[in-house]
Amino acid sequence: MQFVQVAPTKCMADPTNRTARFELIAACDGDTLVELAETVLDGEIPVRILQEPKPQLLMQRVQEPVERRPFNLGEVLVTAAEVSFGGERGFAMVPGKAETKAVSGAIVDAAVEANHDATERICARLRDTKADRKATRKRQWNESRATTVQFETMEDEDE
Repeated sequence: MQFVQVAPTKCMADPTNRTARFELIAACDGDTLVELAETVLDGEIPVRILQEPKPQLLMQRVQEPVERRPFNLGEVLVTAAEVSFGGERGFAMVPGKAETKAVSGAIVDAAVEANHDATERICARLRDTKADRKATRKRQWNESRATTVQFETMEDEDE
């Protein structure tokens, strides 16, 4: 088991930034990643699997809101893979048991690092995916707000 520190960060939607790209790849759906990986796999540039995609459990660490101390929320299932493509190493870690998605994500990461001809198209699709995900989450949040329950607390007024 490995431990991962999850800090609240704002992910830039800049897929040329590797940290942002990792987040965008993890949030991307598998079909899109497979499609993007297929655009760079022309048979001329070899792909070498450096780390077979393997589901594993990671401890998700978060910060509690009152005292701001870290604590382990629980384990999360992820699949990680690493490849070599176009003279660059690519890595992806995606949620769930998703071997194909992890390898495709690693290929996409390596292609962008290698500045493959399809880099602009890949970056545009990753940005679009982030925008679509943000819009979906906003819509879901707005739908769930209608079910919000307000609680009142009764404090001891004698103190």
